[in-house]
Amino acid sequence: MHDPSIFAQRRRRFFEQLGGAAAVIPAAALAVHHADCEWPFRQNSDFWYLTSFDEPEAVALFLPHRPEGERFVLFVQPREASAEVWNGFRWGCEGAVAAFGADLAHPRSELEQRLPEYLKGAEGIAFRVGKHPQVEPLVLAAWAGQLDRAPRSGSAALGLVAPCPLLHALRLRKGPEELERMREAARISAEAHELARQVVRPGLLERQVQAVIEQHFLEQGARGPAYGTIVAGGDNACVLHYTANSSPLNDGDLLLIDAGCSLSDYYNGDITRTFPVNGRFSGEQRALYELVLAAQEAAVASVAPGFTAEGVHDTALRVLVAGLLDLGLLAGSVEGVIEQGAYRHLYMHRTGHWLGLDVHDVGAYRLGEHHVELEPGMVLTVEPGLYVSDRLPVPEGQPEIGECWKGIGIRIEDDVAVTDHGHENLTASALKAPAALER
Repeated sequence: MHDPSIFAQRRRRFFEQLGGAAAVIPAAALAVHHADCEWPFRQNSDFWYLTSFDEPEAVALFLPHRPEGERFVLFVQPREASAEVWNGFRWGCEGAVAAFGADLAHPRSELEQRLPEYLKGAEGIAFRVGKHPQVEPLVLAAWAGQLDRAPRSGSAALGLVAPCPLLHALRLRKGPEELERMREAARISAEAHELARQVVRPGLLERQVQAVIEQHFLEQGARGPAYGTIVAGGDNACVLHYTANSSPLNDGDLLLIDAGCSLSDYYNGDITRTFPVNGRFSGEQRALYELVLAAQEAAVASVAPGFTAEGVHDTALRVLVAGLLDLGLLAGSVEGVIEQGAYRHLYMHRTGHWLGLDVHDVGAYRLGEHHVELEPGMVLTVEPGLYVSDRLPVPEGQPEIGECWKGIGIRIEDDVAVTDHGHENLTASALKAPAALER
């Protein structure tokens, strides 16, 4: 997505939030993988959201105190043939203005020299400390210079504030163009899950399934996986962030796949499906699977304007606890078990997270004592699960777990957008009904 007008609109909204403060938003730096080899570049999401400029080491200034024509300034790596022959095309200063809407652009090497003058007259400086070690000393030095001159000049930025709350509140509510990109990420991700399920059979290696998934991502034009693909057979599924993907798939086990793609403009899908390796659930597997599915469907159904992410979690949790009590895996009452946290050896994570440019996307879940209410344009995952193993001790007063249940790990996850009157399940085309998973 590179419609300059969309990014200009975002900058206008950000300027309105800044008031008289100037914001300094750095791009991501290249990260070393090993020796002199770098990881593939991944742009900082805040920087991308405001600029769509996809090169490293850049810095964006947002200067509402400056005159028109000097308010959006980019510092970028200049065009340089000897560098581009090794690492590819650069837009340079001219391209930053012509293609990305900057009012002014300068070589990145001039940031230290020019920054104090650009920040002069701002009421405050919005900069995220602790994240950008190459830029932070320059910002602090510019601010310190203002403070030193304040007795003579009569003015200085009153404080250093974090831009995150302002910017992340904007990112939390997706525009129509963002939702369309997230539908595309969801489509590609769901197709990959369906392809993977078709090839799974006993004896296959987890990483062979991973290869099918990630090949589809690339063939469909995505950058690749949005996060480390999880292909976890049997007891491996009880390790929440299992990414070794090195075991064979065993007859009689379940397979949990947590995988989603990232598009060229960084919007992500995030889907989890669990199904039997041999095409048939055992009795215990089906009982737990149907329980997780009931909790997930109830939680998805609850997503609507005015509800909260906390309420979505509570909805799933109550269904899970009631079902575990019925199965004899928990003892007591629903209220008592939840109050004591006596379910956490079987379900130890929350039911979802915001989704967008980051997989665990930005945005508050609560403000003080109040949970943030869902609004149209917000997108969250809904992903309850159950994980039965000996890794965590059984709480005092709860029943010991029978061997027939151990090694069963189940999670079901969809990406859900809040709409004006309810919700849209972006990933519904990845099947999850038990009958659709058996063969």
